[in-house]
Amino acid sequence: MMKRGELEAKKPREILGLSVCFLGILLSASFLSYHPHDPTVFNASSGNAGVHNVLGLFGAHVAYLFMHSFGIASFLVPFCLIWSGFRIIVPRRTASHISGKTGLAVALLAFFVLLLLPPLIHPTVNIHAASVPISGVLGALMVNFLERFFSRLGAIILISGLSVITFFALVPATFEECLKACGNSCRFLGCRIKKLFSGFSDSFRTVIKKVRLTKKQSGNRSDKHSPQVVPLNEENPDDLLILTDDDVHNGNAKNGDEEIRAKGEAIFSSAPPIIPRSSEKKSSSSFKSSPPRQNIKFSGSTAFSYPPVDLLNEYPQTGGRDDDSVLKEKASVLKQKLADFGIQGEVVAVHPGPVITMFEYVPAPGIKISRIVNLQNDLTMALKALSVRIVAPIPGKAAVGIEIPNKKRQLVAIRDIIDSEAFKNARAPLTIALGKNIVGETVITNLAKMPHLLIAGATGTGKSVCLNAILTSLLYRNGPDTLRLMLIDPKRIELSFYEDIPHLIHPVVKDAKKANQALKWAVSEMERRYELMAEVNARNIESYNQAIRKKEDSSGYEQMPYIVIVIDELADLMMVASREVEESVTRLAQMARAAGMHLILATQRPSVDVITGLIKANIPSRISFQVSSKVDSRTILDAPGAETLLGAGDMLFLPPGTAKLQRIHGAFVSEEEVKKVVDFWKAQAEAVGWSQEYVCIEEPRSTSGFDEDEIDEKYEEAVRLVLQTRQASISMLQRRLRVGYNRAARMIEMMEQQGIVGPSDGIKPREVLLPPPENSENG
Repeated sequence: MMKRGELEAKKPREILGLSVCFLGILLSASFLSYHPHDPTVFNASSGNAGVHNVLGLFGAHVAYLFMHSFGIASFLVPFCLIWSGFRIIVPRRTASHISGKTGLAVALLAFFVLLLLPPLIHPTVNIHAASVPISGVLGALMVNFLERFFSRLGAIILISGLSVITFFALVPATFEECLKACGNSCRFLGCRIKKLFSGFSDSFRTVIKKVRLTKKQSGNRSDKHSPQVVPLNEENPDDLLILTDDDVHNGNAKNGDEEIRAKGEAIFSSAPPIIPRSSEKKSSSSFKSSPPRQNIKFSGSTAFSYPPVDLLNEYPQTGGRDDDSVLKEKASVLKQKLADFGIQGEVVAVHPGPVITMFEYVPAPGIKISRIVNLQNDLTMALKALSVRIVAPIPGKAAVGIEIPNKKRQLVAIRDIIDSEAFKNARAPLTIALGKNIVGETVITNLAKMPHLLIAGATGTGKSVCLNAILTSLLYRNGPDTLRLMLIDPKRIELSFYEDIPHLIHPVVKDAKKANQALKWAVSEMERRYELMAEVNARNIESYNQAIRKKEDSSGYEQMPYIVIVIDELADLMMVASREVEESVTRLAQMARAAGMHLILATQRPSVDVITGLIKANIPSRISFQVSSKVDSRTILDAPGAETLLGAGDMLFLPPGTAKLQRIHGAFVSEEEVKKVVDFWKAQAEAVGWSQEYVCIEEPRSTSGFDEDEIDEKYEEAVRLVLQTRQASISMLQRRLRVGYNRAARMIEMMEQQGIVGPSDGIKPREVLLPPPENSENG
């Protein structure tokens, strides 16, 4: 208990402090309720005017005196009174760095600043429809004096500078110490706010997890794959989020988004419309030995059994995602390197995959993403990577994706794709296997929806393997009664494996000149199919086949199989007959989809004279492997990015109807596996007695070798002249018959076709094969 002497000494001080505080409160109430039209002895007001001030007539007089004289600077008086009264009641227990005199000087400085600066910025203020000087009459007079000598801008600079200098002269601290104190205060305030929101976030996350757990326990078994992403360290939720392979294959990616949103961040989720593979994870020893599996059952004729998956090799899963410590180190280096170039931000999530890892980077506000894109080469060098690809921004997210290759890449085998639930459950007969995306999900697509595909890239980057994977997946789903293939291989070696399979509609076309005739046959076949569909009022091949099955009298009609035309090297065909090939390809690309005919074009020369504008306009689905420059990438995809790929099956896929590129790691199929599948189908064709019937792609000609309309009127005279003179030269016909060069050359060619003269033999004259006429006419 306090002693009597101390109590007697403290009580007057407290009474004084309370009095000063209440005086400040009275002045504050008076100033806040100030009304310019309140009646006072200082102004003339109407007699019936009421008093608006909360303190009545006394408050009106005090408010008018202070506000009319000093304006808003008057509010500093009650503030100082309240603060002084509080300090009198509760004195400091420790010595203060600022004395009472210094505090009074600082208060006076603030008073003069409030008195002089506001009128220079905004002289008057409206209070209850009355214009009042913002700093009172005294402030207006002093400002008018300063503006007369320094102008308004000069007065503002002068008052601001003198105020800052005076303040640092009064305060016992250096300018650097004051700046540090301000920074510490801001950091302290930021930490308090962050801690407040972090506590709220933790509580909210706990509630969400309890709700999810309750739903999971009470839900049915179909909800067992509900996605979830868990932080690496539950005690510190600010740790970097890393999605594992189990999370991807089990579909555990969506709840990661929800948790990131709860933190105010964003996490990457695979945007492409891809069917995820089964949640069953294979063991690491599954490649050693496995029991025989049942054949995959697909739609088609029951006369054929389809190839078993055991024909394909199963490879050990080596390589793949890096360790968490390596991923964290890369994330730290990535953040530091960007900070070195003045780009602040955070790596909020990491998405490891079989070949690359995507780091999701959220830049600070005000950072242009073009600055990040321009640092691609610098990041490649800093991370010691083969190449770095930047997706800026990630579609649908306020973040930038930075794709960095793994130290050891994982092989994506064709068996993993064909044996996946996504491929087995697909109903489309033209479902093709492409590979896996950047997070390890199976990527399949329907060729009938594309409806054509263009594949391009540099030599040795995986185009031929991609073609073999596509053809293998088609052979796993279709028999020769539902799918026919026309393979055009000017290189003569890439597609030779598929020779003699029952699916071929014609032997593999290896001659570039015959390829043009094959494409013309495809155009005529397309027109024939349209005529047949028109007879039964069918819009496409599916409705036509369905109508034929339901038709009672289907004599003269037959089921139409799909036709897939594969051209392995488009550049060779364009060199031989560019105009004819472009015309045929364009017509097929424009109209062949409904007739069940689809094109797959591949080239290793992505130039504008090969991939022309007409071809690109009619083939929206494209795949680009690694190329040498951005120009080639834009030629194929209309966008850069293919020049940063890794090769060996790494591709960018442009789906139809969208401009969004998908990065896919192509499925690998060896020549041995292709040969096994081909041999299986050859044996099947012999077992079921399949009769192979090839179409004729040769152009029909007349018995003479030329149409009758093409025979020249002087042709008979030219024949008699050649037989009589025993000379078969173009110049001789020009002189004797008085015709032009082209006309004479055409007649010589017709004689060669009919066997009258022999072929040209260099500089030697042509040999006349028929004997001269018995009755020679010299005239």
